[in-house]
Amino acid sequence: MINILIAASVGLLVSILLTPYLIRVFSRQGFGQEIREEGPQGHKSKRGTPTMGGVAIIIAMVAGYFVAHLITWLTGSGSGAPSASGLLVLFLSVALGVVGFLDDFIKIRRQRNLGLNKTAKTVGQLVVAVVFAILVLQFPDSNGLTPASQSLSYVRDIALITLPVIVFIPFCFIVISGWSNAVNFTDGLDGLAGGAAAMVLATYVVISFWQGRVSCTSLVQAACYHVRDPFDLAVVAAAAAGACVGFLWWNAAPAKIFMGDTGSLALGGLVAGLSMTTRTELLAIVIGGLFMVEMISVVAQIAVFRTTRRRLFRMAPFHHHFELAGWAETTVIIRFWLLSAICCMFGLGLFYSEQLGAGG
Repeated sequence: MINILIAASVGLLVSILLTPYLIRVFSRQGFGQEIREEGPQGHKSKRGTPTMGGVAIIIAMVAGYFVAHLITWLTGSGSGAPSASGLLVLFLSVALGVVGFLDDFIKIRRQRNLGLNKTAKTVGQLVVAVVFAILVLQFPDSNGLTPASQSLSYVRDIALITLPVIVFIPFCFIVISGWSNAVNFTDGLDGLAGGAAAMVLATYVVISFWQGRVSCTSLVQAACYHVRDPFDLAVVAAAAAGACVGFLWWNAAPAKIFMGDTGSLALGGLVAGLSMTTRTELLAIVIGGLFMVEMISVVAQIAVFRTTRRRLFRMAPFHHHFELAGWAETTVIIRFWLLSAICCMFGLGLFYSEQLGAGG
């Protein structure tokens, strides 16, 4: 528990102190956000706001995780050694953050809201996903558990749906690209993605901690959580949640800095990695329901327009539809935060009810 509190505190402090420094540096370098020409008119004033603030989130998350382990080692309260699961989830998040950083940097250099083309971004996500998919099935512990399994999971592995490796790898790519794009689509209003991500990550702190507390030796086998490193995954999630809250101090409306694709892809990868290593891929769809709705709104808008030449929404992603309908930006943000909180609470309720049903 101490590890989790340390990770969250360090993540928060590093993020809240580092972000204003990045604002000054990026402003001097001219690293300003470019705005979509077809976007809401109220967003035009945001042009030039420093972007790539996701750098602060990534640094704070990594710092929180390793400082927590260092303090544990120095105080002798544990081995202090990072786990395979924790390191792999961090790798996934940071690697996707690098892809997002390249996308942001190209946008800045070209001074338009188009960075990496779709093919280049997809290739970047594919390479990261394949490496993660291969590594996440390695490193078994003393019980033979690897960081992730080839079975589809809800709260536990669904043994009837076990994927061969040749199918598991593309499945990982779908999950990782889906979540990273979903968070990326949501990052369109000041603080929207950061606030929602903080809630989802806090939910995963609770889930991972609960999984670590439930011992298979004291419960019926059906109630066991076969997760390799649940407590360490809680540390990762706590460090990232703290980093998001610290960044939100500067990113909340009116934003002084945007996270950019650097932050949104990193956070999406983090959610994807946590869902696979905690064996909750299907439950994550509920917990991150806001991100899912935002992504579905984009897919539906494109599908309907290409089929009928009509728009399903005034504008996609979904949050812009309400802006164009006359809602104030802060109203959209707060109501969407509330929707995210409801999804997280509902997801926790499903998680706990499944445990009760399993005999816990």
